[in-house]
Amino acid sequence: MFCRRTAARVACAMAILISPSLVLPSHAQTLTMRSALSRALAASPRLTAAERDVGIATGQRIQAGALLNPELSYEQDNSFGSGMYRGTRSAETTLQISQAFELFGKRDARIAAGAAGIEVAAVQRKAVRLEVLSETAIAFLSVLGAQRRIQILDEQIAAIDRLTPLLRRRVEAGASSPAETGRAEVASALVKADRERFKATLASARRELAVLMGDPAAKFGEVSGRLDTMGKTPTFQSVVAAIDANPQLVRWTAVYAQRNAELLMARLRPYPDVRIAAGWRHFNETNDDAARLTVSVPIPVFDQNQGNILSAQESLAKTGAEREANRNTLIVVAGRAYDSLQGSRRELAVLRETAIPKAVEASEAIAQGYGQGRFTLLEVLDAQASVTQARLREQEALQNFHAGVATIEGLVGNPFTLARESAR
Repeated sequence: MFCRRTAARVACAMAILISPSLVLPSHAQTLTMRSALSRALAASPRLTAAERDVGIATGQRIQAGALLNPELSYEQDNSFGSGMYRGTRSAETTLQISQAFELFGKRDARIAAGAAGIEVAAVQRKAVRLEVLSETAIAFLSVLGAQRRIQILDEQIAAIDRLTPLLRRRVEAGASSPAETGRAEVASALVKADRERFKATLASARRELAVLMGDPAAKFGEVSGRLDTMGKTPTFQSVVAAIDANPQLVRWTAVYAQRNAELLMARLRPYPDVRIAAGWRHFNETNDDAARLTVSVPIPVFDQNQGNILSAQESLAKTGAEREANRNTLIVVAGRAYDSLQGSRRELAVLRETAIPKAVEASEAIAQGYGQGRFTLLEVLDAQASVTQARLREQEALQNFHAGVATIEGLVGNPFTLARESAR
């Protein structure tokens, strides 16, 4: 139930990127973030392996509660000897059943260790589920960002191509050098080369997303989503506080219980168990019968299980250090994502408030002045390139921003303030 709620929450957080689906003219359908997350959860081999680990732990728990099997034995004495013991005339035969009884709570300790093992595996499955959701979201963002960059370059190529008629008229009128035609073609070719590079990046991103969804190759069309939605950033302290709810850290509580039960098992092992046997003995020589009762208890003189006890003590003692190391790793990862998120926000503020508006304004003024002969083609192309680079930087910053959101939400297990604000 927790896994389903967590998946739903993360999917809802990622839904801020989703725009209405469109059906492409071709056979492929537009992929949304929600669909990508759902397919990744259904196809993830890591999640399947984690679920099998729960089954393995369940089997070990069942086995831990099994009682010891009784033993049935048959004995024949005083037979096949010499003299009066020749053959089986003087034989004594005994049929006996024995049962060992575990004392001092040994079986209960095994059951406790097995139950804790199930909890460890179940919490680890939740952690894997969050990782799959986060990785899929980031892969989806990579595809979405690459698509948008290609669109921006296509717009620049179209803008350069729109200059061609004007440029030809200027050349024919003697207002421009014929060499400017070649310069425009070179500029267009360079942008097309950049577009091909981004197409290769897009192909790799699509393949990565497809593999996460269980397909060796991308069978979907474009991905559909929005990167321009942003909200208020929470404090890093609130992110760190939320990390303690991460299944990777919750898991250590179950690990501690498991190792504590294992230490109890090691301490109880030297305490002897009792084996009780009851049997029936027949004396061939007199044709008499008699009952046979046996009680045996091992004497723990030489093996006190000290080595295993020490090992279990050290294993239990290092649990806290392992949890703290795990927590520090998560904080470092969250810190990197948070810094990237904050840096992207500040970068976007500069781009949107100054760089992009000024670049667009200058480009429009230079393009208008070029038609009046006040600017050169080089200045027009440079102004268009500035607009394109600013928009490409904007898309990169947006992608990094939402990748940081996806990373942090994968660590805390819940959509945090930023996602909730942007969903309003």
